[in-house]
Amino acid sequence: MDVMRDELARRLDDSTLAIIDVRSPSEFAGAGAACCARQGHIPGALNVDVRELLGRSPAEVRHVVGLPEGAEVVAYCHSGSRSALAADVLRTAGYDARNYVGSWHEWARDATLPVE
Repeated sequence: MDVMRDELARRLDDSTLAIIDVRSPSEFAGAGAACCARQGHIPGALNVDVRELLGRSPAEVRHVVGLPEGAEVVAYCHSGSRSALAADVLRTAGYDARNYVGSWHEWARDATLPVE
C-alpha cells in the first residue's frame, strides 16, 4: 500500500516512522528540478540515494539505511518512480516499506507543508 500526502503530513513527528528521501544528495540539499515551487526535503527525512540500495544484499541495505529490520519506512523521490523501486528493495531487506507516490513534486506544491 502506498502512503498519501495527508497521512505523511500527520505523521511527521511520529517516532515510529522513518522517512527516506531516495533522491541524490544535491536534490536533497535543494538543487532539485525546476518544476518544483520549493526546494529542499521533507523535515526529518534521511537521505539515502536509491543508487546506494541497488545491487546490495538485504544485510547490506540494512547497513546503508541504518535502521533496524522491521522498521516502518516511507520512501519518496521527485515523482514516485525511484521511491517505488526503493520501497521494493527496502521490503526485501525486511522493512515495512511504503512509497509516497506524490513524492517531492506533490509536497513542494503545497505551501502549507513544511520544508527543510
